[in-house]
Amino acid sequence: MGYKNNRVGYQKEILTSRAVVRKNNYAILPHDGLVKNSIPGFVNVEISILGSPRLGANFVDYIATFLENGAQETGFGGDGVETMVYVIEGKLTVSDGEEEHTLETGGYAYYPAGVKMFMKNAQTENTEVFLYKKRYEVLEGHETYKVIGNVNDLTPIEYEGMSDVLYYEFLPTETAFDMNLHILTFKPGASHAYVETHFQEHGAYLLSGQGMYNLDNEWYPVEKGDYIFMSAYVHQAAYAVGRDEPLSYVYSKDCNRDPQI
Repeated sequence: MGYKNNRVGYQKEILTSRAVVRKNNYAILPHDGLVKNSIPGFVNVEISILGSPRLGANFVDYIATFLENGAQETGFGGDGVETMVYVIEGKLTVSDGEEEHTLETGGYAYYPAGVKMFMKNAQTENTEVFLYKKRYEVLEGHETYKVIGNVNDLTPIEYEGMSDVLYYEFLPTETAFDMNLHILTFKPGASHAYVETHFQEHGAYLLSGQGMYNLDNEWYPVEKGDYIFMSAYVHQAAYAVGRDEPLSYVYSKDCNRDPQI
């Protein structure tokens, strides 16, 4: 079931962490250093806040495990706030209060600003999900809409024309959408074609594998269960290492808007 942290009580080694936090620039948050947060509306849910405005992000990311009978009962998102959920493993029911959908592993849902997302575990076993919310940037004459899908039904795109780096795009590329959620997968030994520097910021949760990540021209080891925040213009690139599984992560990217002045 996703990433499991089996540590209980004292560690045998001296207390250390791979966490790196450069507020308003970048951060790496290993899973075994996360603490559980208490958030109103989440019942029987173990949830940790990842990226947020306090870190420098223009959005909020969470990693959450819905236990048996776990639910979001008051509605996620709402007035002016758009939301997305991606099911890492398990089975989750999502609803806007009128129409209900069941998402299985690889499933995702986007709800537009003003529509609350109600969620509940649709199985007795745990369900692990990645959650995202952001205040929607309105564009006159354009309006988003609910999107339900599963990554297993998507056709991967070769990233920058490389057959060993595959890219899955969850949402339509229509101008109305001011963000998108993607999965980027590097086969062992693959990498970005170059060190990227761009306006868009990212929040990324590593689904599998191990790698080295360049953040602001510093290289860091990363692995399944890590969360990476990348602010606007920070240098970024990845190498996948190991032999057994690809380096894969789900991440958000803002798009389709002109910077405001």
